[in-house]
Formats: sequence, structure tokens, C-alpha cells
Amino acid sequence: MTGLKDSDCKALIIFTLVELFDFIFRLGVVFAIYGFLWGLLEIAFRILTSGRQRTVGEVYFLRGIKYIFLADVTFLFCIDGDVSKLNYTNQLIIAGIVLLTYFVGKLQNNQNKNQMFRVLMNSRVQMPKQLTLFNLRAEIFVIVLSLVVFTLFNFSPSYAANPISIWFHKSIIDIEDTVFFGFIFKVIGFFFLLSLLSKMISGITFILSGAKAPADPFENGEGDKDDDYDPWEEVK
Repeated sequence: MTGLKDSDCKALIIFTLVELFDFIFRLGVVFAIYGFLWGLLEIAFRILTSGRQRTVGEVYFLRGIKYIFLADVTFLFCIDGDVSKLNYTNQLIIAGIVLLTYFVGKLQNNQNKNQMFRVLMNSRVQMPKQLTLFNLRAEIFVIVLSLVVFTLFNFSPSYAANPISIWFHKSIIDIEDTVFFGFIFKVIGFFFLLSLLSKMISGITFILSGAKAPADPFENGEGDKDDDYDPWEEVK
């Protein structure tokens, strides 16, 4: 009898892990396709504005919109009963952790790029100003705001079903169901799943350390300048 219970327990654990990995994999596909769609909108916006260089405020305003709608679309997939056999609460918790890990990973990437560009600039290498702008407080603000919005959707799900998020949700499903593009984004989702654990570990460490940038050996003692950054970003 005890052996049977142990067997059932192991089977339940395996089933849960399979569903967990499958859900994270699906989120990876969602994030990849969302990034692709947002990139198309970004290209169209740049064409309409004739490539005008943006201010820091404009960059982080657009990035905030991007992150909020990503949180919105993620919530819609959590309430979609066909996505996973995990219960609703577990899906929300896991999705929240995945979102946090993804956002912190983006913050670290942007911070590292800014650090690299500063080193190149201090080495008298000419770099486009638009590639060197970075604002840590603004990055943290848009991340926190997006996660707060994701949490609030749980209390008012009707607000998540707005025309824009519904369009993203439907477009993601349609692209995922295509043979060629669906396969490509599923490959990206697979690598997203593989990299998630390492990102979670580095992200948690980053948060516990106070989100401080590493010391710049080329620091000349001058105050940092807010820099612009291209919001065209791909899932890594």
C-alpha cells in the first residue's frame, strides 16, 4: 500500500513538472511572438517619425507600454483554459515569476550594454548617442508598474480584455498555429525554457544585490548622463 502511494506521489510530481515546463515553454513562445509583433510596430513607428532620435522620456514611455501589454497578454494566456492543465492560481504565480525574470534579464542586458558603450566612449570610440542612453530608475519603474498591473488584472480581469491585448492574443495564437513561423518560435520557446533557470538565479541575485551596476574601471568621476536606448529587443 505504501509502495502504491509512493508511486502515485512520484507520478504526480512528474506530471506537475511536465506541465510546469510545458507552461513555461508556452510562455516563451508567447514572449517571442509578442517581441516580433512589437518589433513590426516599432519599425512602422520609426518610418512615420522619419527616424527622429527620441528623448529618454519617449523611450521609456514606449517601453512601459510594451511591458504593460506583455503583462496583459500573459494574463490572458493564464485565464485561457487550453494553455495548461495547471490550476489558475499556479499559472498566475509561475507567470509572474517568469515575467519578473524576463524583465530583470532585460534590465541587466540594457545595463551591461550601457556599461560597454561608456567604456567605448571613454576610449574615444565614436558611438551613436541613441545607443548609449540608459536610466536605471526608469527601467525599474516600468518593470514594477508592469508587474503591479499584472497583479491587479487578477482582481479585475475585464480590464485585461481590451481591444489591443485581444489583438495581440489572437495574433500570437494565429502565428503559433502556422507551420513555418510556429516552428521557429517554438524553437525560441525551447531555448527560453532552457535559459530560464539561469536567468532566475542571476535575476534573484541581481535584486538581492540592490540592482547595482558593476564598477566602471574607466569612470572619470563625472556624473552619469541619461542615455537613449533602442526599445527593439528580442527574446534571449
